[in-house]
Amino acid sequence: MTIDETAERVIPLPPEQVADYAVDWRNDPEWTQGIRESALTREADTGGFGVGAEVTRTAYFLGKRIDYVLRVAAYEPAGLLDMVFVAGPMAMHVTYTFAPHPRGTLARIRVRGDARGYYRLAAPVMARQVRSSLAKDLRDLERRLIERGGAAEA
Repeated sequence: MTIDETAERVIPLPPEQVADYAVDWRNDPEWTQGIRESALTREADTGGFGVGAEVTRTAYFLGKRIDYVLRVAAYEPAGLLDMVFVAGPMAMHVTYTFAPHPRGTLARIRVRGDARGYYRLAAPVMARQVRSSLAKDLRDLERRLIERGGAAEA
């Protein structure tokens, strides 16, 4: 079964502020559902974070630990982060976009993937869980940014 879920939310802050926090892998456990650890495990060819960099995430789903690696396929600061599956139990493609909006930033997350093995059996549950998690991720992203001192400047 293929999963293709998208969530979006208007966050009352400038796109640069939202994107800077959201694409920093060190912040993943603070606002992304289920992620306990996240690390930059391969730098971009030009160094640091960018196209070609790899992020390894550790999450839990249905009581099982999941380690997976995503490679940055496209990156435009304050606008786009597109990551593709490199290793893990589910081939996935995760896209974050941040666009100016009259009330701040339209933040969008899209997750596409194909479950494998054990997770194929759980795919219908996974699709519902992903949909719910993405919506909560964006709520938590906004809450974290506001807590960190963000103000409705946009």
